[in-house]
Amino acid sequence: MPELPEVETTRRGLAPHVEGRRVVTATLRRPDLRWPIPDEIRELLPGQRIDQVRRRAKYLLLDTVAGSALLHLGMSGSLRVLPADTPVRAHDHVDLALDSGQVLRFNDPRRFGSLLWQAPDETHELLAGLGPEPLSDDFDGDYLFALSRGRSAPVKTFLMDQKVVVGVGNIYVAEALFAAGVSPLRAAGKVSRERYRQLAEQIRRILGHAIDRGGTTLRDFISPDGAPGYFEQELSAYGRGGESCPRCGRPLKQAAIGQRATVWCGTCQR
Repeated sequence: MPELPEVETTRRGLAPHVEGRRVVTATLRRPDLRWPIPDEIRELLPGQRIDQVRRRAKYLLLDTVAGSALLHLGMSGSLRVLPADTPVRAHDHVDLALDSGQVLRFNDPRRFGSLLWQAPDETHELLAGLGPEPLSDDFDGDYLFALSRGRSAPVKTFLMDQKVVVGVGNIYVAEALFAAGVSPLRAAGKVSRERYRQLAEQIRRILGHAIDRGGTTLRDFISPDGAPGYFEQELSAYGRGGESCPRCGRPLKQAAIGQRATVWCGTCQR
């Protein structure tokens, strides 16, 4: 699943092509993706100018005066800005034709993505109750420490809770825990303030670096310009179970935590 850096890479790639452009038509080739596509996409979005492309957690919002189209890429979704006469491929479910003569096309083979609607001055229920953005000033080690007190769940599970902080998915939490030397098995309430400060710093650093490098190349992810991300080449822990730890050389451990594959070094991470 595309994580925060991949979604932010997509946002940055789309913004120059769609911001300030007017939606001419909305073509829906199926009535639903993960959920039914609301009538507002067909009835309210055409004729509106896209004022801004925003990201909240792993969602993209196309803001207009009439409201916002709310997009989630799901497991395999991708967005492209293409010439309007580009032939339709399999799984091209949605086209938003723009007044530039281009089309914003949503392709999603597995249909775990979504296209929803957020009314003006409202917060969609999927966005309500989310924690702070990890790259914002609201997120730091003191915040994590205060919120974690009394929690017995593993720190990895704690950091992946979207009510705690958004967008720190399996790949990047594994890398941050490795960089900070914190075991993913340690109870969240047993991690010290200083180690949470280190964790917050590493989360910000790793996510920022991954965004700069174009995200992580996953099987189903390609950035809007068609280029893959490059951060995968630099992974220290994620997906490397049984391989040598880049620090101490001992084999990296692997287990399931919260039904997610987890890799860590039993020597370097405590």
